Amino acid sequence: MNTFGTNFRITTFGESHGAAVGVVVDGCPPGMALDENDIQPLLDRRRPGTSSLVSPRQERDRIGILSGVFEGKTTGTPIAMMVKNEGAHPHDYEELRTLFRPGHADFTYQQKYGIRDYRGGGRSSGRETIGRVAAGAIAMKYLATKGIAVSGRIVSVHGRTGAGEIEAEILAAKNAGDSVGGTAEIVATGCPAGLGDPVFGKLDAAIAGAMMGIGAVKGVEIGDGFAVAGRFGSENNDPISKDGFLSNHAGGILGGISSGQDIIVCIAVKPTSSIAKPQRTVDIHGNDAEITVKGRHDPCIVPRIIPVAEAMLALVLIDAVLEQAKYRSKGE
Repeated sequence: MNTFGTNFRITTFGESHGAAVGVVVDGCPPGMALDENDIQPLLDRRRPGTSSLVSPRQERDRIGILSGVFEGKTTGTPIAMMVKNEGAHPHDYEELRTLFRPGHADFTYQQKYGIRDYRGGGRSSGRETIGRVAAGAIAMKYLATKGIAVSGRIVSVHGRTGAGEIEAEILAAKNAGDSVGGTAEIVATGCPAGLGDPVFGKLDAAIAGAMMGIGAVKGVEIGDGFAVAGRFGSENNDPISKDGFLSNHAGGILGGISSGQDIIVCIAVKPTSSIAKPQRTVDIHGNDAEITVKGRHDPCIVPRIIPVAEAMLALVLIDAVLEQAKYRSKGE
């Protein structure tokens, strides 16, 4: 699936070392002011080559809006956006024609399709997320008109929580030819109560699915998440007073529907799979082999995944907001 959403639908396209990557957004309400300056800041936060803590690949990631905007406003028709790949080094991946990288989708793509783009992983590369971030920026602008804001932060990296310790841990892994994972928190404020649907349309289920759709994410918690398994009900329930909820262990969602509190999501991000350390693998013929991955890779993907996760939460919320507007307009 390359398409996400129901009311606000996005379809991403492009490969890591192809000509370009981008997205088509369908379902954006008309009449909203929009230009590239609304989108570029979020892409700049996702962009590689900005510090010693991320991939040194040099890409400007300049977004271009190709359709769906006229005289500075959305028209309600599909919005196509594109970013050219300028710093591709496909020769770095020549060895991967015949070898599978441990931890990557190389093996599974080959099994599913019988063919794969070995240049940086093709569609399975994190570069695919450019389209998600661009679409998410549009969603965030629309949500802001409803008083909803989305933000994210790094919680930990390899068990470290302080900014200085996190930086040191990432650099140590980089110098060792290795990588580290971590956790991040994404929060939506200003959400009204009533978003989402019960049973199979639960808002938290949609959020979890969206976050797990990010390649490096291996776990999702809503609110206090797995910590609730060790509590009594009297500890975990969020008491309600005439002034509102007195705590937010549920993370802003009850029965699959937003409660009006902050929506709090935590994601577990795996260590970057491409590392310089020798690893055991097999070639395309099934023979044992050893691989040392070359190229320009992030020693830790957590810093650059924040805007991606923010975008995915925004995409879920705009879908829910537009669905609720339809529900209310029918008087149901």
